Amino acid sequence: MTHEPTLVIMAAGMGSRFGGLKQMTPVDDEGHFIIDFSLYDAYQAGFRRVAFIIKHEIEKTFRETIGARMERIFHVDYVFQELSCLPEGFTVPEGRKKPWGTAHAVACCRGIVEGPFAVINSDDFYGREAYAAIYRFLTENETPHHYAMLGYQLRNTVTEFGSVARGVCHVENGFLRDITERTKIFKRGDDAVFTEDGETFTPISGDTLVSMNFWGFTPQILEEIWAKFPAFLEENLPVNPEKCEFYLPTVVGDQLKAKTACVRVLPCMEAWYGVTYKEDLPNVKLAIGRLKNEGKYPQNLWD
Repeated sequence: MTHEPTLVIMAAGMGSRFGGLKQMTPVDDEGHFIIDFSLYDAYQAGFRRVAFIIKHEIEKTFRETIGARMERIFHVDYVFQELSCLPEGFTVPEGRKKPWGTAHAVACCRGIVEGPFAVINSDDFYGREAYAAIYRFLTENETPHHYAMLGYQLRNTVTEFGSVARGVCHVENGFLRDITERTKIFKRGDDAVFTEDGETFTPISGDTLVSMNFWGFTPQILEEIWAKFPAFLEENLPVNPEKCEFYLPTVVGDQLKAKTACVRVLPCMEAWYGVTYKEDLPNVKLAIGRLKNEGKYPQNLWD
């Protein structure tokens, strides 16, 4: 392996449903953010390089609150996901404020991330086992277009407080066969329902494995995502110029259909925690307090 693995953290999202910058919201009495626990678990697993995907408008705050601390521990790169980062011939639609989505965020790492890499959301708590599994995969795999994905049970990833978007997975013999992005999934007891139009609701089992945007990739995918972006824009800008998003699961799904990649699914039975909505925060704080009391994390992560 010529390049050590990089942990790529998507932290440019605006947190519109949450109502603020989720990545900078403390989740314990010591003032740690979810991203602190992600980085702590990643370090324990073996990661020593991290790339933060952010926007210029939050750069100063992000560097002061998170970046400066992490630069003492990791090799840190900053990647900027800007609306204006578009292929030649395209311009930002009038009124567009929303970032272009997770696939676009990852494509912005071109020229910075050169080796195998993992991708996570900045505001999701994935559990230590997940980082150990992905680091092992990235250090052992040497086959281009052989990827990995952490799979979580849907019931562990939904919220009482509204809808969530998840990549719903079809898995055979430990490999991902298909992934469908469902943007409106609602909790129903131990199971869930999804809707596309807000009127018809389809049941979905709580046992279903879903993607929480925790991927392991070889670096070739960066240019391949960028190459697909113009077709996405041509198709979607005319119909939804202000809100269309280029999703990572969609790109992976297209590669699976074309049989140009394979994805090993690494099932994770650990609980996932996240703050999609402000109302999720107390539950996350309780869960983290419990993990600390069980001795899984020190009270102060970076002492």
